[in-house]
Amino acid sequence: MKLRCAVLDDYQGVSLASADWSPLADRVDVRVLREHITDREQLVAAVEDCEVLVVMRERTPVDAELLARLPRLRLLITSGLRNASIDVAAARARGVTVCGTASSPAPPTELTWALLLGLARHVPAEAGAVREGGPWQSTVGADLAGRTLGLVGLGKIGGRVARIGLAFGMDVTAWSPHLTEERAAEHGVRLAKDKRDLLAGSDFVSLHLVLSARTRGLIGEHELRAMRPSAYLVNTSRAGLVDGAALLRALREGWIRGAGLDVYDTEPLPADDPLRTLPNVLALPHLGYVTEGNYARYFGEAVEDIEAFLAGAPVRELG
Repeated sequence: MKLRCAVLDDYQGVSLASADWSPLADRVDVRVLREHITDREQLVAAVEDCEVLVVMRERTPVDAELLARLPRLRLLITSGLRNASIDVAAARARGVTVCGTASSPAPPTELTWALLLGLARHVPAEAGAVREGGPWQSTVGADLAGRTLGLVGLGKIGGRVARIGLAFGMDVTAWSPHLTEERAAEHGVRLAKDKRDLLAGSDFVSLHLVLSARTRGLIGEHELRAMRPSAYLVNTSRAGLVDGAALLRALREGWIRGAGLDVYDTEPLPADDPLRTLPNVLALPHLGYVTEGNYARYFGEAVEDIEAFLAGAPVRELG
């Protein structure tokens, strides 16, 4: 009898076309769920017969309660090698193998700059005016050359963002809890003396940290008030790094000039969320990792993960 596999949250319906699933054809029946299912009862009903689940990033949390209601589940695969919304310990306790895939830092780096440039040059407003017959030139863009880019985090993505900032002629500074002067110097950037120094001295602030108990809420009211009223905040990392209520106040009351956002506390973003309509927000639907190359990597390696599991030698297991 074939195993049953469900691919969750395939919004664009591209998972099967992004990789060659034919090696599994005689052993696994694969079905795709394109719509995000928020109701737990509906989710269980949709996948309770499956031995394999493939999940995309943190779109659908897989916690201990859900795992307990999926007794047939044997293999859980996530895109990327880290997924904070999966209870790996609970999965292991139930005998479920959890595997991941590689993920490139290039796509989120590129999207960070799409947001930053879109904010600086008012791209959505000006493009909309051209399309809709509005005013010809209604804004004045912010320069990048000579301005300060502050990076909170200088890892794989932050380091790439830094190099591009330097190429634009920006003064790049960085800070994170464990960042050293030596590490900053390797990337050709200055180490800020502390978080407040970075925020107060930057024209653009971009976040590039892993979300953890230590970094959750790292940017709150105190930090947002420390920023310049002319500054922009860009977050393509994790929404939990920022106090959402404080960010809304900052945007509404003009503590900062605007924000470019690709991550949210609730995804998909509710239809009535003010972040959808605030004029000083450039919001995207969590596209940071959504590229042809990354999807080919995710789903291609998901197929490999299933093949390896069936052979009794799982690969890329998450600890």
